[in-house]
Amino acid sequence: MDLKQELKKRADFFNQSLEKFLNHGEPETLYDAVRHLPLAGGKRLRPCLAMVSCETVSRNIQEVMPLAIAIELIHNFTLVHDDIMDKSKLRRKIPSVHIKFGEPTAIIAGDLLFIKAFEAMHDIQGDLSIFKNVEFGLIDSVREISEGQQLDMDFEKRQNVTEDEYLGMILKKTAVLFMYAAEAGAILGGGTSEQSNALNEYGKSLGLGFQIHDDYLDMSSDEKTLGKDIGNDIRNGKKTLIAVHCLNNASGDDKKLLEKLFGNKNASEEEVKQVYNLFNNLKSVEYAKNTAMGYCEKAKKSLEILPNSDAKQILLELAEYSIRREK
Repeated sequence: MDLKQELKKRADFFNQSLEKFLNHGEPETLYDAVRHLPLAGGKRLRPCLAMVSCETVSRNIQEVMPLAIAIELIHNFTLVHDDIMDKSKLRRKIPSVHIKFGEPTAIIAGDLLFIKAFEAMHDIQGDLSIFKNVEFGLIDSVREISEGQQLDMDFEKRQNVTEDEYLGMILKKTAVLFMYAAEAGAILGGGTSEQSNALNEYGKSLGLGFQIHDDYLDMSSDEKTLGKDIGNDIRNGKKTLIAVHCLNNASGDDKKLLEKLFGNKNASEEEVKQVYNLFNNLKSVEYAKNTAMGYCEKAKKSLEILPNSDAKQILLELAEYSIRREK
């Protein structure tokens, strides 16, 4: 099975529905800003996850399309606002929304993406109790994403963060939307409670592994490819699993060096490299990689109760992809 091709087929189908859903609106400038990021591409992992989860219990993915659109719009709403907060100039190789349209319009566009997500949800057909269950799940997910984003910013101001605190933060900020996509896709597909719960667990492990692997990718390059983003993360005291592991395991001079340089916004390029080297020397980068691999195995194990199918095989391969991808 060619995983990328299978995901591309579903992403292409999804993109047609998304473009149709976003193809109108006035004033034109605002809706151009709304469409800017969602229609610029992206992996579409979250909507594809909802679709494939639905397929594991039912073949009719059309019923899950409104959910898939809502999930992707919520994801993009968070990206628009994140880019404003982080002052990021690029996203998906194009100017960020606030760079192209200005910060005030970008804020409004993000808000409108949020509202459009719930508008999409109201296209879900079927039993009212099922709709309410799925909609309340989305509400809970957005609440947790907001809490996770605040925790992420708060952690930058703290010298020490425990691994459990870090995992709790990325569970809220990243994994919760994977959990929701997988579980809600199964619910709308007519899955049993046991199947829906299993897919929720799959989404949790997938999301945690996905985010930790992002941490690993950011820090696994050699000194020749050490980039601006890595330097900024070190200067800003960004609490990735790599940083948390290093801060909690360093001792002696290494500890003093971290306390002096990690989170120092004025750190020189050479000082950034010193911290970067510590991450490698104390095996914190390797630890993150191994932790992500562990979550991959948990994700695959959670699928054991599901019947064998092409959709299940996609989920198994997606778990592997999440911790083996190079970008």
